[in-house]
Amino acid sequence: MSATESPRIKESYLKEVRPRLMKERNYPNVMAVPRLTKVVINMGVGEATQNVKVLDSAVDELGRIAGQRPAVRRAKKSVAAFRLREGMPIAASVTLRGDRMYEFVDRLFNVALPRVRDFRGLPTGAFDGRGNYTLGLKDQIIFPEIDYAKVDKLRGMNVTFVTTARTDEESKDLLAHLGMPFRSQ
Repeated sequence: MSATESPRIKESYLKEVRPRLMKERNYPNVMAVPRLTKVVINMGVGEATQNVKVLDSAVDELGRIAGQRPAVRRAKKSVAAFRLREGMPIAASVTLRGDRMYEFVDRLFNVALPRVRDFRGLPTGAFDGRGNYTLGLKDQIIFPEIDYAKVDKLRGMNVTFVTTARTDEESKDLLAHLGMPFRSQ
């Protein structure tokens, strides 16, 4: 993508989705229309309590998927049952905004999700009540950026879509118009 070219989904949102939502839901102005503000990708690595080097491969893979270096998250509390001490690195997360966010959403909807085995659509019950949607992925190999031969272990991840929508229905309309493949009822 060149410096002047904007992402495909962003163009679609500005030219088609926003006017359609404005007409369907009778928003008073353009600023009232819900929009995607950020996408947060989180990969928990529980095995890092025994072997810290496991986290390095998870950080590398998440960086390849997101196109941005992930932040290492540390434990907030000690939990004896899990052999976890406060401050131990246990997860990696990335917050995507702007053009990089739209590029990731485009790759997720059009490349990665169709590669999921027996994919029948995403569930509609994963909204949090405030217009945000969280999607759980079972493994990282659905992304074409990951080389299957170099993967040491399959790791799941959570992808959270944060929107400015006030209700789950508004958020669902926004995400569906952007191209999120929801399961048909």
